[in-house]
Amino acid sequence: MTAGEEVLTRMRRYRIVPVLVVNDPGHAAPLASALCDGGLACAEVTYRTPAAGEVLRRMRDARPDMLIGAGTVLTPACAAEARAAGAAFVVAPGFNPAVVDFCQAHDIPVFPGVCTPTEIEAAMAKDLRVLKFFPAEPMGGVRTLRAIAAPYGELSFIPTGGIGLDTLAGYLAFERVVACGGSWMAPAAWLDTGDFGRVRTETARAVAAVAAVGPTEAHT
Repeated sequence: MTAGEEVLTRMRRYRIVPVLVVNDPGHAAPLASALCDGGLACAEVTYRTPAAGEVLRRMRDARPDMLIGAGTVLTPACAAEARAAGAAFVVAPGFNPAVVDFCQAHDIPVFPGVCTPTEIEAAMAKDLRVLKFFPAEPMGGVRTLRAIAAPYGELSFIPTGGIGLDTLAGYLAFERVVACGGSWMAPAAWLDTGDFGRVRTETARAVAAVAAVGPTEAHT
């Protein structure tokens, strides 16, 4: 199994990837434990704060069993830093060929963001078959995703942006969705105050919501 196949297998198992904005590296270990205790041993640590690389590194050290990647990766230099910190995958808000090229050259699974057919076809030209649909809700939600995905039957998506517990089921019912990215179970305000008990509780609610939807056939 390749690195990319392993990442996707685990994402399909969890169906949710917590998207994290963490300012304090000291919160990395308890945050990792809260997510795992709630039932989600995976996370995307976004490069929206200067602490992101250290947070990623500390989360991996604290819970080596977790699937942890880097998000908001905007440049090859950022991708290189994320790789050095131990990121298992890279996510970007848009399609940046330089970031994709770097990740492919270093065997890092990469999921760039797309929201138009033109961007999808640019990603397909790089032999990418799983893409981030972003920003999901502002772009029209699962209805738009179904319409955009229709001509590209071989592709799967990780919708992210504005998704919450109330809209999660609609995305997960679409067989072309690998997993949903979301921050509602661990928003930055809770992390800044160290409210990890609340993170654990909300993560468990999210896991229960996934279970209620039931399995969808994996798209290959």
